[in-house]
Formats: sequence, structure tokens, C-alpha cells
Amino acid sequence: MDGNRLGGGNDGGAVLVGRTVRRRVRAWTASVHELLRHLERKGFEGAPRVLGIDSAGREILTYMDGDTIGDRSEWPEWTRTDDTLVQVAEWLRAYHEAVADFVPSADAYWRTGAQWSPGTIIGHNDAGPCNAAWRSGRLAGFFDWDFAGPTTVDSDVAWLALCWVPLHARDVAASEGFTDYEARPARLRLFLETYGWTGDPEILIRDIQERMRVRAAQIRRLGVGGEELYARLLRRGVADDLDRAVRELDDFCAVISGITA
Repeated sequence: MDGNRLGGGNDGGAVLVGRTVRRRVRAWTASVHELLRHLERKGFEGAPRVLGIDSAGREILTYMDGDTIGDRSEWPEWTRTDDTLVQVAEWLRAYHEAVADFVPSADAYWRTGAQWSPGTIIGHNDAGPCNAAWRSGRLAGFFDWDFAGPTTVDSDVAWLALCWVPLHARDVAASEGFTDYEARPARLRLFLETYGWTGDPEILIRDIQERMRVRAAQIRRLGVGGEELYARLLRRGVADDLDRAVRELDDFCAVISGITA
């Protein structure tokens, strides 16, 4: 049975079979499975469980039931509330506690191409609203761990702040339903206070800007080279959106000067 296609995502290919999700195995799948099994052993509930490989050679993961963005262009209201922002920060703190002692196998391969070393962690790296499951007023967790890979705690905090405050270019945020730009400094403070991160938030913004620059360059390089996912992102103007967000965040840094968690 092929299953029913699950909506959303730039990479596609996930199907629902019963209460399980099936997707084709990639070069990084074994490493992601190792991470997910570690989270299961730690009792972390905010991620899918690995059930194995099916007869068609697809990975089998538990289905995270709940409301998702799917193929909607304007995101549902729960993606923009302060309560959700608090829950995301709590999820991230619990995740960092669960993954802190995870040491990948020596031959681990990550889609990002980064290499783990002491002092880094394995982050989800794509824990935005598009990969969140929302059930009965609570954040059930995040699915689609394909971009999991080495990062730092600070960089992981920065990336989720980008996704959920949100801190993307204004027109991108507006297209997704968020227009309360004046609330963003307070939302950033709430997110950092809930997580328990202390320090100068400008450090996080500069980290976001650098990751955006790298991401835009990657989309242009691989998109022109013909890689399907990145060619699609390039045609959609995602690299240009990232460039614009980098410029706008320079102004945001001036607004948040003095904010501490």
C-alpha cells in the first residue's frame, strides 16, 4: 500500500499508512534514526519514534497526530500566539536537555554536511511552524528531522527565535499571517526568558543573519546546479527573501538594544 500523501514541505514524499509515516531512505536517514532512538530512550515526547524500514525500503516513523500547516499559505492562528511561543521555548529547553549527552556514531552523516565535535549538539535545524504538530491546544512536537545535524545551543535558540517570533522579512511574515511587527521585541524577550537564555540578544540576531547568508548562497549555488529542491526554492525567490531579512535585522538590532532575557 502506497499510502496517502501528507501535505506541506518543500521536499515532499511523505505518505501516511495507517498511523505511520513512510518516506524514502536517504543518505542521512540512519544518523537521524540514531538521534530519534536516543530521544526515545531519554523519554523525550516531542519527536516521532522510529519503527524500522518497510518492504518497499521506506523508513517507518510514528505519526504525530494534530493540526499542521500542511499546504495552507496563511498559517493558522496558533502559530502566532504568545502561548505557543512559550511552548516552543519549553520544547527547545527539554530537547536540549535530552540531546546534551548524545554522541553520534563516528560514521554519522548529516544532510547539512556539518561534522559533530565536542561542544556541539545535534539540532533539528528546521523546527519551524511548517514542521509542528498542534493537538488540543498543546504543541505535540516537531516532525521532519531530515535537516538534523550539528549546531550549537546558541545557534539553535537563535534559529527557533527566527521561526517563531518571527524574525523573517516583514513581507514573508505577512504572507504567513503575522503583521504585529511592533510586538516582536517583547515576543523575543518572552521566548528567551522562557527558555532561560541569558546574554545579549544581538548575538543571536547576528547568528541568524550569518545562517541566512549561508542559506541564500547555498540555494543559489545548488539551485543553479540543478538540484531539484534548491532549484524550486530559487524559483520561488527564497534566496532574495533571505537577503532582505538580513538587511531588516540590522534595524531590528537597534530596536532590541538593551533587551536581556
